[in-house]
Amino acid sequence: MDKSIARAGAVLLTLSEKLRALTGWRRAAAAFAAGLCGALALAPFYILPLLAVAFASLVLLIDGATNAPRPKRSAFAVGWFFGFGYFLAGVYWMAFSFFVQADQFAWMAPFAMTAMPAGLALFTGAAALVTALARRAGWARILVFASVFALFEYARGHVLTGLPWNLAGQALAGSAMGAQTAAWWGAYGLSLFTIVLAAAPAAGLVPGASNRRAVSGVVVALAGAAALFGVGAVRLMDPSGPSASPDAHMRIVQPNIGQRDKINPDKWGENFYKALNLSTAPAPEDAPLLIIWPENAAPLLGEAHSALNVLTTELPQGSVLITGAVRRDMSDSGASRYYNSILVVSETANGRQAAASYDKHHLVPFGEYLPFYDFLNAIGLAQLTPYGDAGFTAGEGPRVMTAAGLRFAPLICYEAIFPSAVYPHGDRPRLLVTVTNDAWFGDTSGPRQHLDQARLRAIESGLPMARSANTGVSALIDAKGRIAGRVNLYNAGVIDAPLPRALPSTLYDQWRDIPFFVMAASFLAWAFWGRLFSRAARKRLQPLRDTGKPQ
Repeated sequence: MDKSIARAGAVLLTLSEKLRALTGWRRAAAAFAAGLCGALALAPFYILPLLAVAFASLVLLIDGATNAPRPKRSAFAVGWFFGFGYFLAGVYWMAFSFFVQADQFAWMAPFAMTAMPAGLALFTGAAALVTALARRAGWARILVFASVFALFEYARGHVLTGLPWNLAGQALAGSAMGAQTAAWWGAYGLSLFTIVLAAAPAAGLVPGASNRRAVSGVVVALAGAAALFGVGAVRLMDPSGPSASPDAHMRIVQPNIGQRDKINPDKWGENFYKALNLSTAPAPEDAPLLIIWPENAAPLLGEAHSALNVLTTELPQGSVLITGAVRRDMSDSGASRYYNSILVVSETANGRQAAASYDKHHLVPFGEYLPFYDFLNAIGLAQLTPYGDAGFTAGEGPRVMTAAGLRFAPLICYEAIFPSAVYPHGDRPRLLVTVTNDAWFGDTSGPRQHLDQARLRAIESGLPMARSANTGVSALIDAKGRIAGRVNLYNAGVIDAPLPRALPSTLYDQWRDIPFFVMAASFLAWAFWGRLFSRAARKRLQPLRDTGKPQ
């Protein structure tokens, strides 16, 4: 065993020295390759050991950059090339949306595919620069690196409109077991802990280290991962999570309509009946039936009296339809304003009516609206979604709605990726309802990564989620992130199941991102002042050692 440890330590030390010694384009290429490795830990691959390869390599490359002739520039470049590789492999699928209307937008795909990763990589470049400036050693540099990197992930989720996509902790959301601690510290806290474990193998890889010390970081990483999944397994053993509730019965519809047909007005009637035909089975007698249709399943439904009449006669009596729709109203000037909305369509004395609506407030730039409209429109750019000249109008913000007496938080597509923004703080609903349309992005990693983020929102809030996706993946997720029902990508189908129970309010639901900031601050305090505190404690204890008497 000792010989095996010695050999492993020697190999790791040799590799670490080679990484630190890289310069110029070779260092940049290694950082880019490390970023690609990190992306392979995300959906749909989940090769979790590559996360350790990625982040441990990045730490060693920052070590080397710190000793370069221009350390600040070199460190930023290392972080930027890492981020460019990570996001190029992680969000490449965004370019697929430009080919739906290829005659108009295909020319933009190469620019979008490179510009988005290049912009997001500024955050990883800045994190690497700050880590290098801190100039910590051993385990202290791991804690600084992880805390700074996670804080820049938080910034990425909030700067401008924010894009918290593919946080490091999202790699653990491929299973409910790995993501359970998000109920305490949220997605950003899960990312912080994940980065600590992933970077830990580099802790003992310092010049002059013994072979045994070289493997110490790997041992800590494995032990930490085992503890993380062990805690998750114990939490999932609690029988209170998956049991069904008599509050409601869910019918989640996935009509599987291609994006070209989805946005073609000539196909709206046909698309409407695809969703309707999947919705007409008799309602259960023991609970109210909530039928969920995906994003924009029924454009302008509130104005379509004939469609409402069809719903009155065809949907099960007593059921309530929650559907994505485009809503239109008129401004004071007489111009039409369009909203990406959710409608609650209930039975009334005059047939089915849109009893309440929610308007998406966190719109996708360039997809649903055009920033700096006057300028960009003048040079020939347009938003992808074909509603209005400037696109959709944003709603007022998160809210809670009621259907069949059940309070729920509505989320439309992109809104489900933002931790702590799924409903007003302190106004806790009974469940989350997400409607989305990932058909823009084809059979890629994007829809699968989107599902993982939905799982995290359920775990963070302790609430079940009903998720209806046009082409998938639709799912009924319980309050601990377990998939209680699922329709896979590019299948038409229905999930018919009782609503899982909600859990008591989680720590994250009550405190939001405060535990994450406390963790990051604690790690930084230990990294910068831990040794100082240790010296002070030794000085105070020295008289006890000298005299053997209480002081």
